[in-house]
Amino acid sequence: MSPAPPDGQVLRGDSTLVHYLNLVKLPHTLFALPFTLLGVVAASFRTAVSWRTIGLVVLAFTAARWAAVAFNMIADLEFDRANPRNRGRVLPQGRLTPRQAWVSLAAAAVVFMVAAAAINPLCGRLSLPALAWILAYSLSKRFTYWPHLWLGLSLAIAPVGGYLAVMGEWSEPWWTLLAVTVAVATWVAGFDIFHALPDEEFDRAHRLGSAVVRLGVPGALRLARVLHTLTVAALVLFGRGAEFGPWYYAGVAVAAGILWREHRLLHAGDLSRLGAAFFAMNAVMSASVLGFALVDRLV
Repeated sequence: MSPAPPDGQVLRGDSTLVHYLNLVKLPHTLFALPFTLLGVVAASFRTAVSWRTIGLVVLAFTAARWAAVAFNMIADLEFDRANPRNRGRVLPQGRLTPRQAWVSLAAAAVVFMVAAAAINPLCGRLSLPALAWILAYSLSKRFTYWPHLWLGLSLAIAPVGGYLAVMGEWSEPWWTLLAVTVAVATWVAGFDIFHALPDEEFDRAHRLGSAVVRLGVPGALRLARVLHTLTVAALVLFGRGAEFGPWYYAGVAVAAGILWREHRLLHAGDLSRLGAAFFAMNAVMSASVLGFALVDRLV
């Protein structure tokens, strides 16, 4: 099997700020932030949206993600030191200490809960259980083969949160937010399976769970295809519930094409193009859905 390139995108520089930003892989925010804002756009069909709300939503999402990724890096430090693919991360390299990571995690958690409470009472009440869920993901591969689904459901909080931030109540029809939850959960789980592909031997040796360990590379790739098929179907259903028009569905078609191309890039015996499939194409996919949804809303 051809080796995959190191995971993640990093910023250049040797300042403490750059190390903190690389600790949480800030460029990866591009994955799910567009779906957070998709929830805001969907809610805007029903009520006006203020710039204050949008700003608080972005702040809350960024802070929650910072806390979750920082905890993941802390929890996985022992494994990252042993895994050649992850030894270049900030903590194994000693560019930041675990204590510094813990402090940044605590600060981000506080910012998230304060921002959520400032949005509306419902978001404030949900902030603590949401934070607990996304932090617990980092421990899931120690006891389940399906941490990808846990991660997917963690990021699926984002569009639901964006919608609730504007509306302050569940969607009508009720299945609208359920549809976007399925869409984001299956999308994230599928590309997280890609991310786990190069670690099959390492995870087996260290008794860590993943779909790749459970199913092997060919089986994991088949599962990812099923998950991404569900992603497209759920996006279509969400569009119906949110009452989007043709521009939105054009965006879903573009997203489906990107996902199809993503799977064409990867083969069980060749993971050399994993970097393009994992980062660039998934970032473009989520941004495409949001972009076409915005056009649909504006016209």
